[in-house]
Amino acid sequence: MKHELLAPAGDISAAYSALHYGADAIYLGLNKFSARYGATNFTFDELEEICCYAHSINKKVFVALNTILTQEEINDLPSMFKAINKAKVDALIIQDLGVLYLAKKLLPNIELHASTQMAIHNLEGAKYLQSLGFKRVVLARELTLKEIKEISSQLPTLDLEVFIHGALCYSYSGQCLFSALEYGKSANRGRCIYPCRSVFDVSEVNTNSHFKSHLFSMKDMAIEELIKEIPALSLKIEGRKKSDLYVASVTNYYRKILDNQKNLEENKEDIKQIFSRPWCKFHINGKTKDITDENFVGHRGLLISKVQKVNKNTLTFKTNHQISRYDGIQIDIDGTEKPYGFGIQAIYVNKKSVFSAPAFTNVEVEIPTDHPFIKENAPIYLASSTAVKGKYDYFVPKKGEYKIKYDIDVNIEVYPNKIWAMYEDKAVSIDGDFEIAKNKDNLDKSIISAFNKTGDTNFNLREINIKNNDKRFVPISKLNELRRNLFNIIEIKEPEFILPSIPKYIHPHPSTDISSYEISLDTKKEELSKLDLENLWLVLPQICRNTKTLKNIISTAYTLGARKFIAQNYYVFEILKPYTDVEIAAGDFIYTLNSYATTQLKEMGASFATLALESSPNNMVEVVNNSSLPIIQVIQKTPPLFTSAVCIRRNDCTTCKGGLKKYILKKDGKTFIGISKDCQVQIFNQKQYTSQPIEGVAHLLKEEFKYG
Repeated sequence: MKHELLAPAGDISAAYSALHYGADAIYLGLNKFSARYGATNFTFDELEEICCYAHSINKKVFVALNTILTQEEINDLPSMFKAINKAKVDALIIQDLGVLYLAKKLLPNIELHASTQMAIHNLEGAKYLQSLGFKRVVLARELTLKEIKEISSQLPTLDLEVFIHGALCYSYSGQCLFSALEYGKSANRGRCIYPCRSVFDVSEVNTNSHFKSHLFSMKDMAIEELIKEIPALSLKIEGRKKSDLYVASVTNYYRKILDNQKNLEENKEDIKQIFSRPWCKFHINGKTKDITDENFVGHRGLLISKVQKVNKNTLTFKTNHQISRYDGIQIDIDGTEKPYGFGIQAIYVNKKSVFSAPAFTNVEVEIPTDHPFIKENAPIYLASSTAVKGKYDYFVPKKGEYKIKYDIDVNIEVYPNKIWAMYEDKAVSIDGDFEIAKNKDNLDKSIISAFNKTGDTNFNLREINIKNNDKRFVPISKLNELRRNLFNIIEIKEPEFILPSIPKYIHPHPSTDISSYEISLDTKKEELSKLDLENLWLVLPQICRNTKTLKNIISTAYTLGARKFIAQNYYVFEILKPYTDVEIAAGDFIYTLNSYATTQLKEMGASFATLALESSPNNMVEVVNNSSLPIIQVIQKTPPLFTSAVCIRRNDCTTCKGGLKKYILKKDGKTFIGISKDCQVQIFNQKQYTSQPIEGVAHLLKEEFKYG
């Protein structure tokens, strides 16, 4: 199949570099509500510019509004929708159900893409989001090629998008609460502080295993040639916080792969010199453990040698790649989080000073005298290259060359002593003595030519209707004056976007407690038969890669009288469609931070919405007061901070006996519990999440939990 290569644009320079080096589309964020808050992002004027340029070369622009919004922040959406509509953006990338509801109401013609933050990881989830109006679903990075193929074959009318290169989160995207609940910086709101990159003190329970490790620090994904086997329309490069140089090199590399170009080792090496953690293919070929870098974090570079000898201020090694003065070198140092790096100030070959040394040369480079202890055979990386930095030039148009042009239809009427130009209710005229033309062949052409000279105006002449019954001649100077006069009085009225009113649910007083019970793929009929299923809400798994087994468990529970279910992911709504008499509540992982999300959930048939755990108390009150649905508030819970498909066990996958393993993890004076079971890892704080009941909430959920 023909693939779309989708590249990141953290700023306008990265956008131009991506388009220059072969991206079919780019995705970007605006100054608010982007999951990459730390990127430069785009102003409204820059959005117009890049959309106009991209569309002029038949490329597309997608805007990521992929955070979850508070009740107050929703008020900023109309101005953003106005800018998006004006710029003719090709698609919106969405996580928040409130944004989904409003986009369908206010921007009915724009294409909607479900962000990877929605954690769509199975066929049922993708199918359900298609039914909500999404044209495209960005699948979870954790899926294997086999799983992607299954979803693609079953949903041929749904566009799929798959990440192929870039940074990886330890948790399923959208399922991480670590940064939010532990540090007050929400990943779902674009402000993650990356606790997964930190070092943890780790102990495996009931063993003598104890170690310190960057246990959750992921390598970078690099699918490379395998991308041609992926049956997804769009192949996505991560990197909205990366430089234009990085975006250019990665886009160029994958463009060449898609175009079946060979001998791309040099292009691959370029990327590693710009920014690169160690590479992996994640789980595209199935489960593997070679996907974390537990010893070092951050950029490493291109491996070029190993240390042969260290003197006081020089380092000797044989380089397998050209190096030059002012290049950056990094060396792995035991016991440090990051490699030791320095810029090359001098290079010696055979004791002679040189500016550069070719590959396979024995070199001696000058190093700072205050360098740490460097052991022999330590890996040496080329972390930056002056040659590569000057390699990826790209085209940037002149400022103001590309801007929004509005299509206009103009009517021209020529009379003996006057000529009129009209657009809708605007009209201008010029007096004159317009005689019957001697040569009548090109009269209309001269008028059309004059009005096509839109220059630096915001207009594009779509159609011109000319009434010149007597075939009178109008001098070009008069036509130019008429055009300028008309264009000066035309005012294009942009549509206004106003938040619609929504029905409000009147919450009863006082609130009532509800009880829940978590279902897993291990839940047996005997276990279910002991429960008060008439009154109990069954919480279905937030991640389920085996829906066949879960469907059987649901069927058993239903037969035993279960009629109340809490969904922690969108696939549940699809799985429960055959059961027309059940109630479905949206759990806390279907994030509700604003009242429009409750309205969307009401349209989805949800009985309740659950306030997001990362919501502030004040925002919770606002949501409750404006909600379209009854609200559940969680007042006690031990939520997973990470939910991951990345195993932390020390054994190899081929020798794993399965079962449950428990870990004690410590960081920043806090203690966390790690549970590894059935190829899934969840991390919990030892201390429970608690929240004070909010007046007006319909139901309070107090969840009891035992690790493992």
